[in-house]
Amino acid sequence: MERPQPPGAGERPRLRRTAAALTSLMALAATSLVAGSAAAGTARGPCALPRTAAHHSLGLDTWNSSYPRPDRALDAVMIFLSFPDAEPLTAPGALAADHFPATGTFYERASYGKFRLRAHPRLRWLRMPRPSTAYGIRRDWAPARRTAYLRDALAVAERTVDFSRYDIVYFVADPDAPGVDSDATKVVNFERPMRAGGTDIKRVVTVFERHPPDRNVLAHETGHIFDLADLYHRPMDGKGDWDTYVGDWDVMGSQFGLAPDLFGWHKWKLGWLDRRQVSCVSPAGTSLLTLEPISAPASVAGAAGTRLAVVRTGKDTALAIEARAATGNDVHTCTEGVLIYRVRGSTASGGGPVEVVDTHPRSEACPDRSVYPQLADAPLGVGETFTVPGEGTRVQVEDRTATGAWTVKITPNP
Repeated sequence: MERPQPPGAGERPRLRRTAAALTSLMALAATSLVAGSAAAGTARGPCALPRTAAHHSLGLDTWNSSYPRPDRALDAVMIFLSFPDAEPLTAPGALAADHFPATGTFYERASYGKFRLRAHPRLRWLRMPRPSTAYGIRRDWAPARRTAYLRDALAVAERTVDFSRYDIVYFVADPDAPGVDSDATKVVNFERPMRAGGTDIKRVVTVFERHPPDRNVLAHETGHIFDLADLYHRPMDGKGDWDTYVGDWDVMGSQFGLAPDLFGWHKWKLGWLDRRQVSCVSPAGTSLLTLEPISAPASVAGAAGTRLAVVRTGKDTALAIEARAATGNDVHTCTEGVLIYRVRGSTASGGGPVEVVDTHPRSEACPDRSVYPQLADAPLGVGETFTVPGEGTRVQVEDRTATGAWTVKITPNP
């Protein structure tokens, strides 16, 4: 799907198409994973929302053990698939370089060095048994044809790949084959694992990107491997705006975002923020906090610097407050300041589990670069105060320290 292209925004129409591709994850009725058993509970404090049965729930009191947790190094195999109806025009090495080291670097920065994604590209083409056109590859892919594609891919790969050595599987199709549709890039979860070489495969990423690909698309898809939700809005008619929930502010909302680093809430869920770095704001009185930018390296912010403030607003809801600055994965951000967003632990992927609060609802910013200019100026600046509609929590930005942190007063609605 496309919409009019503003001057200087050459990638915007592709954003609309790729966002539509990513929404194919919503068609998980045939392949979705039921929420798995919880790992042992962790002492997250009273503002940690409970994990619910919602798909990719943002509740984080426990970890869904059906998914690998990125709190250690994980190994990903990239397998390149060609077809009888096309001779590849691009070498596997060039396609691998489209995604790595960029995707690994994104996650190393986002995790403050706590997680490494190690890519192992198998730099040769493996020939699929059927023409690319036989699989009906498209955005809303027919489950039977998708299953046939994956069965064939696993069958040709297991002859040379030991899947037991890898935590993540990327199947990369020849982008120039006539039946390959770049809108079909997605994560596929299996109700029942597929078997390959004696190893259970629970999910794979099917990559159909052009060369070069959409920016940060593999970082987005890899986020689903770690139980992160889609944060964009899918219009019912497919013609509205996809970015109304979070705009530029998280790669799970848009891979083209100007500030694509993961929200602090996501980092808390994934184990990259510990309890000392999350301030659970008291419901009584006013709390004075110094918030380190969520994207700043640990060496700058300090190992125990506060990165996230949380105001519990209900059984499954909270307000999250964090600082965003032009550093790390957010180096190209449109604006800096203190960002406020709502978190809904019982809302499923694609339904708006996170909603950024626009503290400047009558203005916008960076219309030539932002995916959603109305939210590009959502953060509060120094000297500004905002009361969150509905919740009544007041956030006041006092100043900015010499090291780049923000001093913030938070007063919950009594």
